[in-house]
Amino acid sequence: MQGLLAQGISVRFGARPVLQGLDLPLLRPGEVTVLAGPNAAGKSTLLRAIAQLQPHGGRVTLDGQDLAHMPARDRSRLVGFMPQTLPGASSLVALESVIAALRAGATIGARQADHAALAVMEKLGIAALALEPLSALSGGQRQMVSLAQAIVRDPRLLLLDEPTSALDLARQVRLLSELRRLAGEGRIVVAVLHDLALAAQWADRIVLLHDGRTHAEGRPEEVLTPALLAQVYGVEARVERCSRGRIMVLIDGEHAPG
Repeated sequence: MQGLLAQGISVRFGARPVLQGLDLPLLRPGEVTVLAGPNAAGKSTLLRAIAQLQPHGGRVTLDGQDLAHMPARDRSRLVGFMPQTLPGASSLVALESVIAALRAGATIGARQADHAALAVMEKLGIAALALEPLSALSGGQRQMVSLAQAIVRDPRLLLLDEPTSALDLARQVRLLSELRRLAGEGRIVVAVLHDLALAAQWADRIVLLHDGRTHAEGRPEEVLTPALLAQVYGVEARVERCSRGRIMVLIDGEHAPG
């Protein structure tokens, strides 16, 4: 079975359940899937569980292979993970950090690694940052370097946790365009996004989380409805289309339960 499947994912932090037997539909190659939902819905926890960075119950398979039972080095070749932020105290320069990410999952010569890492940074428009210390970069610049680290091994599955949160508008478009291109090459792309307008524009599928479970999933127009937004986010919203046919979510106020 080609794709990513997560079944019965459960995570507890102490006595508090965060994810409660959560199932995801089969996420197929070529698609960008957005995980959406209010704060504390479990989006980042789910992403880390899929990446096997968070202990969890349940099962995650990629193309039929159980990721939990896969050697870490093999898994690192297949799965690219972009955290919300990179540590700012690192002594590495940006290029060194991308090279380190590449060599963590592949046996590659030094010169080849240098060229591959720099090529990815050039593609993302951040080659000028190559020799800058990570500690000197802005939050948005560190996010772009983090994306370079996640994609430099050419992963089958790309997981991104709030990748646009510190980016200006132009960088958001560049990053999301790159995600669309990567998915178009046959990868599975899963991203946590808070901005529903971006999710509506760029996602093939939205999975809406609520109370640690999958509340709804489907195409943006199926998930971003006034009724679901009232149930999950507690807001009164209008969902309309702009002159280019794109979905717009307009929040009018808090939802008053009837």
